[in-house]
Amino acid sequence: MVNFIESVLRYPEYSRQFNCGESLITVFNCPLEARLMKNRFTDLWSQNNYVFYVIDGRKIWHTVHGSYDLKKGSCVFVQKGASIIEQFFDIGFCLVLFFIPDKFICETLKSRSAPISNADKDYGTVMQLNTSETLETFFLSMSSYFASTKEPDKGLLELKFRELILTLADDPYNGELISYFHSLVNEPQSISLQRVMEDNYCFNLTLEQYAELCNRSLSAFKRDFQKIMHSTPGKWLLEKRLNYAIHLLANTEKTVNEVAFECGFENASHFSRSFKERYQVSPSMVRKTFVA
Repeated sequence: MVNFIESVLRYPEYSRQFNCGESLITVFNCPLEARLMKNRFTDLWSQNNYVFYVIDGRKIWHTVHGSYDLKKGSCVFVQKGASIIEQFFDIGFCLVLFFIPDKFICETLKSRSAPISNADKDYGTVMQLNTSETLETFFLSMSSYFASTKEPDKGLLELKFRELILTLADDPYNGELISYFHSLVNEPQSISLQRVMEDNYCFNLTLEQYAELCNRSLSAFKRDFQKIMHSTPGKWLLEKRLNYAIHLLANTEKTVNEVAFECGFENASHFSRSFKERYQVSPSMVRKTFVA
């Protein structure tokens, strides 16, 4: 799995970066010779949520909730976790990017004069944002910081991050995001753990990475997982991935290798062995049955 934040930090020559605690803002220019990813499809994950505005280029974010084709002018909020990113080798990718941890979002929302309300909207991993005049003005205000040779004060950067969160939360057209913000502030930790796992089971994350996404140490994650899910993380993940594999084999034309990749297995051999142990038949035989 490629860590999105670490990948951006690895190429300072292609971006201007400002840090504010655990938060990071950058204008990242990814020309053809400075790719974050070397393959057309790559597993990408982030321990923090992120907001970005696409200045130029195109990529597709594939998640358990669906696929999102993001082009010039797209503005989205992406939950912390993993996605499969599809890139196009004939174009670069340039974006304004904000990484923002849960804690900072919750602290900012609790500072509002009125509590964040629930918009009662279903939300996915990737949420399209309303590019209102207020939001466009915010991004325009950031351009002067990147044009200047002087780095802005950390206190000022923190205010800009808070301004972004409050601007997004104040726009009623961002119903999905407002519902997600409400869940961050109000949902019990048990529901939060379940949501993170349901959104990310099909990605090849380590248990340490799942624990980080659930804001827990590894030992606390294993203990809470057993209590909430009545299973160990390893057994639960294997069952979820194999069930998803059956779905893909029955309803798509993806190859066995592609199914293995999209279900979070380390490789096709591991997938085939686990599948046969569980169902007493190989994935290729299941594919032939549905093709016939």
